[in-house]
Parts: sequence; C-alpha cells; structure tokens
Amino acid sequence: FRAEARAAGIGEATLAAALDPAQYLPRVVELDRAQPEFTRAVWDYLDTAVSDARVARGQEQLARVRPEADAAAARYGVPAEVLGAVWGMESNYGANVGDTPTVDALATLAFDGRRADWARRELLAALRIIDNRDIDRAHMIGSWAGAMGQTQFMPSTFLGHAVDADGDGRRDIWGSMADVMASTASFLARSGWQAGQPWGVEVRLPPGFDVARADAGVRQDAAAWAAEGVQSASGAALPPLPDAQLLLPAGARGPAFLAGPNFRALLRYNNSTSYALGVGLLAQRLAGGEGVQAAWPRDLVPLTRSQVRTLQQALKARGFDPGEPDGVAGAATRRALRDWQRSAGLPADGFPTADLLQRLQQP
Repeated sequence: FRAEARAAGIGEATLAAALDPAQYLPRVVELDRAQPEFTRAVWDYLDTAVSDARVARGQEQLARVRPEADAAAARYGVPAEVLGAVWGMESNYGANVGDTPTVDALATLAFDGRRADWARRELLAALRIIDNRDIDRAHMIGSWAGAMGQTQFMPSTFLGHAVDADGDGRRDIWGSMADVMASTASFLARSGWQAGQPWGVEVRLPPGFDVARADAGVRQDAAAWAAEGVQSASGAALPPLPDAQLLLPAGARGPAFLAGPNFRALLRYNNSTSYALGVGLLAQRLAGGEGVQAAWPRDLVPLTRSQVRTLQQALKARGFDPGEPDGVAGAATRRALRDWQRSAGLPADGFPTADLLQRLQQP
C-alpha cells in the first residue's frame, strides 16, 4: 500500500508519519463484522434523535456558533438549523467525535479484507488530507469506521466537500466551527439541497387512500398530492414541494410525511430513512417548530433479522421476489411485501410486522 500511495503522489514524510506507527485494531474488525439481530423501531430511534434534551442542547449550542452557521447558510442556501441538526445527529454537537485514529481504523479495515478496496481508497484519501496539511495524523480521529470530525465526514467526502471557511489555509472539521458548518453545507448543497424549500411536511391521508403509493418511485408535486386529498397535519396549505414522495416510515398505522428533494439530499449524507427523518425533525424543533403530531404504533415490535429472513423466504415461496433473503427489509423486500398484501386484500404499505409474518407462514 505504501508503494501505491507513493505512486499516487503522497510525500515520503507523510508516509512515514502516517504509516510507521499504524496499528491493527481488533475491535474495529469486531464492530465491522457485527450484524445486530435486533432492529430498532423508527419511533425508538427518533425518541433519542429528537429528544427534548437534544433539542434544548441544540438550541443552546447553535446560539453559540450562530455567526458561523448563518455564514454557511447564506453561502450555500442550507438553513442554520439543518446544519445544527446534522451536527447534533453526528456528534451530539461536538461532544462525541470519536477517539479512534482514522489511519489505524482504515488500515485495519483494508487489511481485514471484507471491504478492502473501499478501505484502501479511503486510507489513500486520509493520507492526502495529511499531505495537504489540513490535519496531522495525531489529530485525525473519528469513529471506528473512519468517519471524522464534528459532522463525521469520510476522508473521500472531506476531499470533495470540506471548506476552509475561516481562511487559515486548513480545512479543519475537528476544531473550526466555521469550517464544520461550511463543509456540511457544501456537502448538502452539492447533494441537491434546494434553497428555500423545507425537507418535507407531516401530512394526513384521506380515508381509503391507497397506501401503496407511499413508494420512492411515486413522485409528484405537492399540488398533485393535495388533489388526491393529502393535507398537512397542521391544517395549513401544503408547501410547494416539487417531486415529492409520500413516506410511511411505520406503515399505514403511523405518521405520514410528504418528503421533497431536500429529504433525498439528507439521505445522501446517510442513506437511512430514520436518519434523514431525524435530521429533518430535529431541524424543525431547533427552529421552534413542532414535533410529530400523529401517534406512532408503539405496540408493534420490529422484526429481528432472522424473522425478516423468514419473511423473505415466505414471500419467495409464494412467488413474490424480495431479492436474496438477507434479513434486511430493503426496497425489493418492501415491494414484494406490498404485492403480496395487495393480493391478500390488505393495506399495501410494505411494512413488515409479526402479524404479516404469521399470515405469510400459514398454509
């Protein structure tokens, strides 16, 4: 790898400083290979992500860095509260940036081999950051998976999007709040964030609405959704969202949201519906807005990975293709589940529950 990095233009001093002290970290491999059996319900996730304590701390911390956040917002068109929400979600407003040396984490993952090509690319990017003198090895710390700084950029993301907003010649997402806010805003702006639009809005669905339309492939502007009887939960007019999709993160019994292009920009930060919803709702609360109005179906127990695998196998046996049974309820599984629900005369929300699994297993 050292020869590869040298051929890519990394200087000898950087190679020595970064790689000579590199250590294998067994705990990183353990964490990388761990696949938790139990999944977390979206409402449990949001209870933490958008807790009153996190909102209060966020308002306090955002007030402290308001000049830097407002400058980034003005430059990139991403509201300060959204930047504050990402900051809160990623490191609890800088309190938990991680303590794992990034070079060691990525070298370990590259050596272990499960994601070797990816880890080698990220390690090379980390060396380039050190070579550029944005940060030195000792201060380049982050999560066990290689994400760095107060808003947890991977090294390749840093190279593409980090910004020297304070003009000191370094892009410092560890210690400079001007750089943290501007870098986060830069990433979201380049990921498709549209200035002046909300991420989305909580909505109410009319009686008899076909919940199968809550699908990432079904997009239209808010006026078209309104024509179908979709209303905002607050009773106000729907915001003029273009290309909006309906979101039912807890199935037909839970809250509904209309999510626009800015929601998809948040997904590019972290491709998890719960995460993007957490950022959007936290930003809303930081700005003084309300939380989720509709009740979550807290009586539902999320399926374990083993149960999802069993559900996938049962769908396959009935002729509905969920993809490879892997225990992860992804888009293909939800599509197959919706098709089966429709064939069984059930609301086709694609949300896996213990009751649906039981029905699928019946002869």
